Amino acid sequence: MHVKDIVDLETIKTDMNAKNKEEALQELAEVLLQNEYITDVKGFLTDIYAREAVGQTGIGNYIAIPHGNSDSVNKIGVAIGITKEEIPWETLDGNGVKGIILFAVGKENDGAQTHLKLLSLFARKLGNDEVIENMLQSKNAADVKEALCN
Repeated sequence: MHVKDIVDLETIKTDMNAKNKEEALQELAEVLLQNEYITDVKGFLTDIYAREAVGQTGIGNYIAIPHGNSDSVNKIGVAIGITKEEIPWETLDGNGVKGIILFAVGKENDGAQTHLKLLSLFARKLGNDEVIENMLQSKNAADVKEALCN
């Protein structure tokens, strides 16, 4: 499994107007629904918020990686959003967030293992300041994919 196999141009939004975490998660969940990654926005978000309650998903450097396992997931994927303005989010460095990578992973037995693999793949990419800078400055979905996959 590689990042390039998971990142779908159809589930990337580079022009998000979200003003807070709730709006951002709602907008990205709707993108996942439109592209048939999930079957139910409300159920999916309930599972995401359950995970949010356990601990911060803002990893610092203006990036958040909200995730959770959900029965509402049809197929594994990610929705990626870039906001125009920094939005409030609980983060490790106390800054807000401009880049959100929302993971869609099912609850089935191999879901947990896939979940960890995905987090690990993206964590390696997001550990590179240049990758983050390029991603946050992306003008379109192709730019985001290039930033994360090169």
